[in-house]
Amino acid sequence: MTLFAVYVVNRAGGLIYQYDNNLPRTDVEKTFSYPLELVLKPQDNKIGVVFGQRDGIKVGHVVQAVNGVPVNGTLLEDGQEVLDIVSNEANYPIAIKFGRPKLRTNEKIMLASMFHSLFVIGSQLSPEPQSSGIEVLETDAFKLHCFQTLTGIKFMVLADPKAPAVDAFLKKVHEIYADFALKNPFYSIDMPIRCELFDTNIQACLEQAEKTGITNV
Repeated sequence: MTLFAVYVVNRAGGLIYQYDNNLPRTDVEKTFSYPLELVLKPQDNKIGVVFGQRDGIKVGHVVQAVNGVPVNGTLLEDGQEVLDIVSNEANYPIAIKFGRPKLRTNEKIMLASMFHSLFVIGSQLSPEPQSSGIEVLETDAFKLHCFQTLTGIKFMVLADPKAPAVDAFLKKVHEIYADFALKNPFYSIDMPIRCELFDTNIQACLEQAEKTGITNV
């Protein structure tokens, strides 16, 4: 059973805490001959795949290294342009490492705000009054579970689609929040959570869930 990440969103939709746990590796390194059958173009200051896929490399993946040399933005560490290297036949065969781009902090804040808006829309679209809003979003790779408290704080977990009893884990996270964030005299509600004891207990809870199952947390 795998839990990928924990998020806490305040009443206004702002991300106030996030912890990544056991995120699956998506790195793929392959050796290519000329011409390169993948179409690469600059995207958000990265070199990304915009067309073609093979061997686990998909549209949206970005170049992370070329011949073992790490890529920083659109350049190799030695200052060479990635696109210049992959377009030159003399550089082939060439080993290119691809992977999914990591979300930056600002992107996570934006996505948390978007989910908050979807949660509100879901509540308003409900044919029944006092709807709980979105509790689960499901994809083929993960489920997003959401638990909103009576005060409007949202606790979210990204989990394996087959993970059982995630709602019990979310309530445990809520307990940790009440014990180690709200009871901290230096913490103000709705502000980012920067409490060491909160961090420690979230990590311990995730580790125990991974080892013995969520129901034993």
